Amino acid sequence: MTERVVIVGGGIAGVSTAASLRAQGFGGEVILVDAGEFPYDRPPLSKDFLTGTKDIKQIALQPAQWYDDQHVRLINRTTVTALRPRDGAVELTGGQLIPADRVVLATGGGAARPPIPGLADPRVHVLRTADDADRLRLSLTPGARVLVVGAGLIGAEVASTAVRLGCEVVLVDPVGVPLAAALGPELAAWLHALHDRHRVTTVRATVESFTNRPEGIEAVVDGVAGVHDAVVLGVGMVPSTELAEAAGLEVDRGILVDERQVTSNPAVLAVGDPARLRGVPRTEHWEAAQQDGARAAATILGTPAPVPTAPWFWTDRHGRHIEAVGHMEAAAHTVIRGSFDDPTFSVFGLRDGLVVAGASVDDPSAVRAARRLIDRRIPVVADRLADPAVNLRGLLRG
Repeated sequence: MTERVVIVGGGIAGVSTAASLRAQGFGGEVILVDAGEFPYDRPPLSKDFLTGTKDIKQIALQPAQWYDDQHVRLINRTTVTALRPRDGAVELTGGQLIPADRVVLATGGGAARPPIPGLADPRVHVLRTADDADRLRLSLTPGARVLVVGAGLIGAEVASTAVRLGCEVVLVDPVGVPLAAALGPELAAWLHALHDRHRVTTVRATVESFTNRPEGIEAVVDGVAGVHDAVVLGVGMVPSTELAEAAGLEVDRGILVDERQVTSNPAVLAVGDPARLRGVPRTEHWEAAQQDGARAAATILGTPAPVPTAPWFWTDRHGRHIEAVGHMEAAAHTVIRGSFDDPTFSVFGLRDGLVVAGASVDDPSAVRAARRLIDRRIPVVADRLADPAVNLRGLLRG
């Protein structure tokens, strides 16, 4: 019988595991170990928190009272230094052992750092934690010359925030149209072009080196040198698997888990960014981590796992809100609903008369409808899907 669950890491996956355990009726002890003062949400780090319009308490995943109300013991400002599955315990900083019947690894990940010479310069920033954002904010002053490396979700959001703060921003990526696989080539191209319309200079190139100069940090981009006041790396993340590896768990580009989030040791589960279902690429989005937590709780309780739904994510940049669901790369063709000049519009990916993906700009209801069409495998007629006069909810009736 599971009487005590120790969750390692206080991101959305870890907190969701704790919340799901209580919501599903777990009556044993739940301990959440987190390195920070309290668990906080990470998407605001590149937006409201970076601008200073929200402070750390305003992005907390749960208010402080929640942990008491849910009988979740939060051990903060502490890290787990070792797993002792054979001893049924985890080891904390300082050597303290905490007994655990099941351990859930929600260790997240760190910012990827490509092998670029000069990367150790203190003016080169990453953005994974609130501390990272606090340091970066000091550099985002009006007129500051900022180089953002990587035009994916984090890089694009930081570029948007920096230009809004009055910085001169250059955004570099070797890919001509970032996010095309996730959003489709048409929407991805429109989205990337937003940068130029908002005074962000976009460059398709590769950064070769950084050099400390008296006037700033010099970056050589495809052979051309430019001087900047700050550099931000947004080139992905590396899953934190060190604890798992030291404990002898199977690790291969993430902590390998089965469909119930169980690792190669049945006493240990893994959720969120570091977890990878065997044979499937890791999923690093917020909702996926939340769903991992619900599955892990069901596994611990021996109850049916939640029914999987199409993967969903969102991003905000230059005052526009974008959502996407499903697998656009699986689409045989795309259907555009509305016009890219409209205040709101959507793109749907179809294959064999079924919706396999959807993405929208400032129209979350379209993505909610797309998700239902995907999950229920409801056949659609492309012309009706493309017609803004056709109510999407009507298509849900088939």
